[in-house]
Amino acid sequence: MKKFLLMVGSVLTATATAMAGGILTNTNQSVDFLRNPARDGAIGLDGVYSNPAGVAFLDEGFHLAFNWQYAHQTRTIESTNPLFTLGRKNNGSATKTFEGVADAPIIPSLQGAYNTGNWSIQFNFSVPGGGGKCEFDNGLGSFESVVGNIGSQLQPLGVTGYDMNGYMQGKQYYFGFQLGAAYKVTDNLSVYGGMRVLYGTASYKAKISDIMVKTGENYVEFGAFLQGTTATLDNNLLQVNAGLEQVNAGLEQVNAGIAQYQSAGAEVPAELSAKQTELTAKQTELATTKATIEGTLQKFGALEKYSQGVNLQCDQTGVGVAPVIGIDYKLEKFNFAAKYEFRTPMKMKNKSTVNEASEIPAVNKFRDGDKIDEDAPALLTVGAQWSILDNLRLNLGYHHFFDQNVKWYNNSQDLLDGNTNEYLGGLEWDINDKLTASAGMQLTRYPLTDEYMNDMSFVVDSYSFGFGVAYKVTDNMKLTAAYFQTNYEDYEKVTSVEPLISDKFTRTNRVLGLGIEVNF
Repeated sequence: MKKFLLMVGSVLTATATAMAGGILTNTNQSVDFLRNPARDGAIGLDGVYSNPAGVAFLDEGFHLAFNWQYAHQTRTIESTNPLFTLGRKNNGSATKTFEGVADAPIIPSLQGAYNTGNWSIQFNFSVPGGGGKCEFDNGLGSFESVVGNIGSQLQPLGVTGYDMNGYMQGKQYYFGFQLGAAYKVTDNLSVYGGMRVLYGTASYKAKISDIMVKTGENYVEFGAFLQGTTATLDNNLLQVNAGLEQVNAGLEQVNAGIAQYQSAGAEVPAELSAKQTELTAKQTELATTKATIEGTLQKFGALEKYSQGVNLQCDQTGVGVAPVIGIDYKLEKFNFAAKYEFRTPMKMKNKSTVNEASEIPAVNKFRDGDKIDEDAPALLTVGAQWSILDNLRLNLGYHHFFDQNVKWYNNSQDLLDGNTNEYLGGLEWDINDKLTASAGMQLTRYPLTDEYMNDMSFVVDSYSFGFGVAYKVTDNMKLTAAYFQTNYEDYEKVTSVEPLISDKFTRTNRVLGLGIEVNF
């Protein structure tokens, strides 16, 4: 039952997809990023997020850009567990694939800047965390393994299989509002300072329904099985108690008779000793049977509250604030920039169906009214741009997420083996005065461990590529379009070798984006 409760609590930790960036951070805040993710050293309006100090080098006046992105992602877990062989839908196989689909049809972002003199006043609205809803229509392996374990425990009572329906949904949005200012110290050097506010909202659902067990050739509803079997065991217990009472009474008489012979110094008749041995053995047998029935009834009592399945929901909200600083330096055909986003302390307040304290930490994480640590990690970005030709630019970038310096529930950050690193590169080519084509790549390496990974919420190492175009409709208006794709590696976690219990994790991710920029 502890495993069952643990699964129910842990399922609520599933989060919606992050399209690009660290474990909890999205870095794809503009269509310009999609068509070339190495924007950390570039000068453009999208720099309000990626290189805010560089925005000071744009022309004077108002600059405004709106970006729309659509992201589609899948999460796939290939789980192996011998308990799955008991499943009605599994055709005797110990390996089963669970797939979740995450769609984010509208991921908006807005960048604005007003440049006057040496100053650049900037505003950015984006979704720097979460950004969609992920659904597992058939639940997860951790769902099914728990129900399978229940079926396995009931095998001594004639159960030979199980059936169930599972469902999980995680929905999470972190809306970011950033306001700051850049200042040109010299014609080649600018600095930036600002504040970012994160508003987090999340909703998690876990459902296990239609639990059934197989007895003989038929599947029966789990609650009905518990009720019927409990009634039978109660009746059996009454009979055992009655039989034990009779045996105890008979043994008491035999022992009294033996005592009389012994007190008189006479030899105890063989038939009387044999009767004592027979009744003692019967007493032991009945006592063992009684203990077994009482233990089974106790187990059934613990299972009773779950006989109708599980239907839990937790909603969370929270707010966090953190500074952001940046610097940009121009040197002939080169531009260098860096940005540091400080750690954002976050506490998400629960509104949940979990009302009472539990000895299971994963359940307590979602207790109604509690505030849970969910910090956004600090981020250092470094970038460079080299204008190889007047119409050709090379971009390079590096991201470092300080994952182990945050505070997450139950100190789960300590399960990581370090911090996340990303390496980026890209090219931009001005085909003519109106049309620019660009492409780039991003390599992401997470500090994963088996202890950190689970099928409710996981990331895996990846490489991404993006490409797109920008077209100047007029001198004051630019349209952008891009495609971005992430290719993920596999991560296999082996929990047990004999018997084999393992999970293999991977994902897919594709993003389309359209944007418009106006300068006036």
